[in-house]
Amino acid sequence: MQKNYVLDTNVLLDNPSCIRTLRNGQENRVILPYTVLRELDKLKREPRVSHIVAQAIAVLQDDPDILFLPPRAFDDAESKVGDDLILEELKDSGVDAPILVTNDRILQLKARIHAIASEGFRDSNPFRSESQSYTGFVREGEEPIPNSFAWVGGQPYMHAASGPRFIDYQHSVWNVRPRNVYQNLALELMLDHAVNLVTLQSEAGYGKTFLALAAALFLALEQKDNPYRKIYLVKPVIEIGAKLGYLPGDLEEKMAPYVRYVGDLIMKLHDLRPANRIFMDSEGGNFRFNPKRFEILPIAFIRGMNLENAVVIVDEMQNLSRAETRALLTRMGENVKCICLGDTRQVDNPYLNESNNGLNWTVKMLKGLPGYGHIVLKGERSRGPITDMVIRTGL
Repeated sequence: MQKNYVLDTNVLLDNPSCIRTLRNGQENRVILPYTVLRELDKLKREPRVSHIVAQAIAVLQDDPDILFLPPRAFDDAESKVGDDLILEELKDSGVDAPILVTNDRILQLKARIHAIASEGFRDSNPFRSESQSYTGFVREGEEPIPNSFAWVGGQPYMHAASGPRFIDYQHSVWNVRPRNVYQNLALELMLDHAVNLVTLQSEAGYGKTFLALAAALFLALEQKDNPYRKIYLVKPVIEIGAKLGYLPGDLEEKMAPYVRYVGDLIMKLHDLRPANRIFMDSEGGNFRFNPKRFEILPIAFIRGMNLENAVVIVDEMQNLSRAETRALLTRMGENVKCICLGDTRQVDNPYLNESNNGLNWTVKMLKGLPGYGHIVLKGERSRGPITDMVIRTGL
């Protein structure tokens, strides 16, 4: 029996492909209230969701089978919220047994009051940026991408520039052993001298920064016959509270509140294996970084620099704009290994969003180039049991 599904705005934005799922071939009919179009028109100007709105509008334009409810004039329409207008449209539409599909529980309760059936969209998935959807793995039958991975016989197989190979071994870098296969493959990319630029995408707690710092210490201090003499950590400063320029002290002291976690991770690695050369005088208890071997810089200080013979870690790259990312990456000179970290689901820059940010642009534009590799870290274990619970439940 054909069902008449009526879409709310939040479901369409959560997953623009919901129309195809709900229609189930030609079994059901999908209906869109005119109020939803009005809400989409307003939201297309919002930087945070404009890219999702554009995708939703494209889906609506390309689907000739959607039934659009015509605009109607209601009393006191200006004083009513969109939810109430959707319910008014449904009552006045003549649609037989409509089912309102919405993830808004208040609207579900309002629909019950008006004797309108409603349900949530169970398969709702948030919009995924390129850096999330391309996990570093190619599916069976897809054309291999340089420095991508595939599962062959249950083992990871890398399409490396030097030739394809099975990754049937586990790395140990600065006495750090990866907790799962994805961390091991991230180390494989970071330690491969044919891969100049690596991007790591994951939620908080999967060890991006810790692994990158361990790899940087290994490349710059331990591994022989390589050109890396210094480690840079570059970080965008999204300021909440006191501005950087008004904080007391020199640059290192100004940056301290923003990069305290870096010092904690370095000390943790130093406990695993001494990294004395990156400190001013570790034996004398002076654990300030030696600027000749390790330097933390805000993104603004990169302009005009020429970085050579170094490992460069770019942290929280999702908070860089496309222009800033281009300015940063074009500062990389000879003999540079660049490791970019981030999570496009945690964009703090108010002028960027999940799709329009430096990490996503890097993956989108560089994917497939022989000197570039990308991987999304996954796994059950992270920095601790509380983080595990948050990730597992999708909080």
